[in-house]
Amino acid sequence: PPSPPPPAATDKCRRITSAAPPPLSTALVLHSPMALSFSLSSSTMATSTSPSPSLSFFSSSSIFSPASKPLFFSLRTPLSKPPKYSVLSIKAELATLPIFDFSGEKVGETVLNLKTAPPDTARAVIHRAVVTHLRNRRRGTASTLTRGEVRGGGKKPYPQKKTGRARRGSQRTPLRPGGGVIFGPKPKDWSIKMNKKEKRLALSTAIASAASAGSSIVVEEFGDKFTQPKTKDFIAAMNRWGLDPKVKSMFFMMELGENLEKSGRNIGTLQLLTPRTLNLYHVLDAEKLVFTPATVDYLNERYG
Repeated sequence: PPSPPPPAATDKCRRITSAAPPPLSTALVLHSPMALSFSLSSSTMATSTSPSPSLSFFSSSSIFSPASKPLFFSLRTPLSKPPKYSVLSIKAELATLPIFDFSGEKVGETVLNLKTAPPDTARAVIHRAVVTHLRNRRRGTASTLTRGEVRGGGKKPYPQKKTGRARRGSQRTPLRPGGGVIFGPKPKDWSIKMNKKEKRLALSTAIASAASAGSSIVVEEFGDKFTQPKTKDFIAAMNRWGLDPKVKSMFFMMELGENLEKSGRNIGTLQLLTPRTLNLYHVLDAEKLVFTPATVDYLNERYG
């Protein structure tokens, strides 16, 4: 039998074997929402060589020490508050417009009071309305034939080899005249949707902006002044109202008589619109806007 150890060594071994190893524990501890690491840290006793593993989700040496205060997050608690979106505000733009008679004299003033979008979103609303208008005008009927749709070309033109020419399997290849088209257009629906209230807001914002800039006037009803179609009379009337026939103008009237429409349709810079044909594109394209008292009341009632 081996000789018994000295008394001091026996007491030391008892202290080592009686100390139970620390239990294996797992903790989900986050120091920050984006910093999550996994490490296996081992602590070695001062007098023993057997390691004691400790499992944690971060690489800190003092995992459970009182000095470190980790942050615990629950899956039911949101990490951040949801953003607060500002509601689109709509304001009324008031503009005073002069009223002229058919002879070109000022006879009074009227007020145009329309809803407008705020300055920080007005450009975006108008741009979206113009894009919608232009895309909805596209018919989307352009179509081409691919090499598989072109008539003919089923027979190989000449043998594959022994001719000295480049190999060819069909006469309707896109590389030859009369062949198919590579990636050509096909019938497509280009139309997009825009909310009705948003479209009205864009139109009223554009009209109010033109009225506030001083590029709009009001003319008394003059449809009955044209007894026959004559472009010369229409140009003379425009000159009396201070309008240049070479500058783009838009006339907005409730009704268009036949003589009035024929008198103005030969002027390339002129657009004659009614409530049925009023659109944002022609309003923005024109440099001068001309209204009648009836159309001003219509705009105030519908877009005010």
